[in-house]
Amino acid sequence: MPASTATRLTISWSKETDLALRSHLGARGLKKGALSAFIEDAVRWRLFEQAVETIKDRNASTDPDELAALIDATVRDVRAEIASERQANARSA
Repeated sequence: MPASTATRLTISWSKETDLALRSHLGARGLKKGALSAFIEDAVRWRLFEQAVETIKDRNASTDPDELAALIDATVRDVRAEIASERQANARSA
């Protein structure tokens, strides 16, 4: 990650967690920058998991067939949009 886009953080966590993570990274031969990369990856996964849970909760009362139809329609629309963009790019190239 370029230094200009990095943000410095100060975090506090248990000594046990710190030692476990550093041991984990060290056992895999990971060096400088590995801790930051590991934490960033973990945060991204956690944000993704929370977004998925929010969507699941929001759609819990939706009829499964209706939900499947909405998903299928959205996938078709996105695929059509991508195909259209590819065609436009091919014409302009």
